Amino acid sequence: MQEQDRKQGPGAPGNDENEAGRPEQPAEAAEAAEAAGDDPVALLQGEVASLKDQLLRALAETENVRRRTQRDREEQVRYAAAGFARELLNVADNLRRALDAVPAAALETDEALKTLADGVSLTERELLAVFERNGIRKIEPAPGERFDPHLHQAMFEVPNTGQPAGSVVQVMQAGWIMHDRLLRPALVGVAKGSPSEANGAAPQGNGAG
Repeated sequence: MQEQDRKQGPGAPGNDENEAGRPEQPAEAAEAAEAAGDDPVALLQGEVASLKDQLLRALAETENVRRRTQRDREEQVRYAAAGFARELLNVADNLRRALDAVPAAALETDEALKTLADGVSLTERELLAVFERNGIRKIEPAPGERFDPHLHQAMFEVPNTGQPAGSVVQVMQAGWIMHDRLLRPALVGVAKGSPSEANGAAPQGNGAG
């Protein structure tokens, strides 16, 4: 019994005040380290280095959050009018269709029609100028241009065009892009391949003769 009491004396772990919930202070930690034979200065320097590292990490995370917030805010402002601009694309398309539908010969003989066409053309130019000021550009690939799945939408394939396979051969509807965000892809027809490629890939029939 006495032997058990000696084991549970003041120096025993069960009676240590630090285990009762009181945090160990730096000075006490240094004294304990010195009693254990460790260098208290080295231990304190290590603790300072650890706290400095934690502080730098916290500052870096705060800076990252600030930058993400700023980037999100800039994108929100940059593309705030994207929905409105998308609604105006059909207006631009209809103005162009109206101008293309007027015969050139009629413009030479009908003064009223020519005045009307000039007014429509002026409206189209003004709308396109507004688009340009807001970073909105038309996507209208030239024949032979390589098909870009990020900007174009293939509607059909055209065989025997003499163009490389996958190149644009016809534009059905122009596309539009706002800064670097696609508003509407260009609707295009693409080349199926050269005649030799088409013949080589053509089906051999069902054998019915």
